[in-house]
Amino acid sequence: MDELISRICAKAGISEDTAKEAVGIILRFLHKDGPTDKVETVIDAIPGARELLDEGGEKKGGLLGGLASMTGMGAMGALNELTSAGLSMGEVQTVTRQVVEYAKEVAGEDLVDDIISSIPGLSQVV
Repeated sequence: MDELISRICAKAGISEDTAKEAVGIILRFLHKDGPTDKVETVIDAIPGARELLDEGGEKKGGLLGGLASMTGMGAMGALNELTSAGLSMGEVQTVTRQVVEYAKEVAGEDLVDDIISSIPGLSQVV
C-alpha cells in the first residue's frame, strides 16, 4: 500500500492521508459494485488493501454519498465521497488511474479490465 500511496501523492500532489482516504473510497466502491470474486482477488493482491477496506467501511462522504450508497448510485456516491475528501475532478482521475495501474501490475491487466468493464460508466473515468 505504501508504494501505491507514494505514487498517488507524487502524481496528484495530494497528502498521504488524502491519498489513503481516496484509495479506501475506491476500494469500497469496487468491493460493493464490482464482481465479488474478481474484486476480492485484486484486494488480496494489493498489500494493505484488506486492512484499508476494513478500517474505512463505516465512513460515508456526506449526505449525497450516503444516499447514493443506499440507492445503488455507486459511481456517483464514490465520486461524491472523493470530492468531499477534498479532491478536484483532475485529482479524482489521477488517483483512479493510479489505483487501476497499480492493480494491473499486482493482479493482472485482464482481471482489472474485466472489473472495469463490468461496472457501467467506470471505463470513462479510467
